[in-house]
Amino acid sequence: MRIRPVGAHALLLDCDGPEQVEGWRAELWRRRSAGELSAVEIVPAAATVLVDGVPDPAAAAARIARWSPGRVATAASAAEVRVPTVYDGVDLPTVAGHWGVDVPTAVERLRGTEFRVAFCGFAPGFAYLTGLPAELAVPRLATPRTRVPAGSVALAGPYAGIYPTASPGGWLLVGRTDLVLFDVHADPPARLTPGTRVRLVSA
Repeated sequence: MRIRPVGAHALLLDCDGPEQVEGWRAELWRRRSAGELSAVEIVPAAATVLVDGVPDPAAAAARIARWSPGRVATAASAAEVRVPTVYDGVDLPTVAGHWGVDVPTAVERLRGTEFRVAFCGFAPGFAYLTGLPAELAVPRLATPRTRVPAGSVALAGPYAGIYPTASPGGWLLVGRTDLVLFDVHADPPARLTPGTRVRLVSA
């Protein structure tokens, strides 16, 4: 892990993959809750963790360098969200073809996978879900759709995701859910937050 200054009051942690990102995200959130780290935002991404709003970045970097990433939460301790999913996406046969299986087998793989929210981005409430083996990564559409309906369950690269609102998108659509994933009146507004376990169960 490497720590880099970003602007006047932020640090960026370069990590060795999603598991280390989640370990550092969990540890930094824990340290902030314990009063050992002052930061306005701690934001995980694919291979980095941004620590923003730090009063003294040099001192914070020195402290973080002495810490170790936390252990990724076990199945027993991490929160789980079960997402009722109708597997009728228009791209499901394409996904099955990439995987070299029939559609029912592709659905069983998705239903049987324990996903985890690695980070959020793209749109409010959009969570990037890891859990599929690397060999099951699928390409994005060559030309993105101009509108993907809210609740669409989709795959792209090594990730799964669920569109919280209607928006353009180039991910492969495998299903849909009626679960509300982003509500500005909720606390937190996003239903799926980093570290949460996710199951795409049949509706």
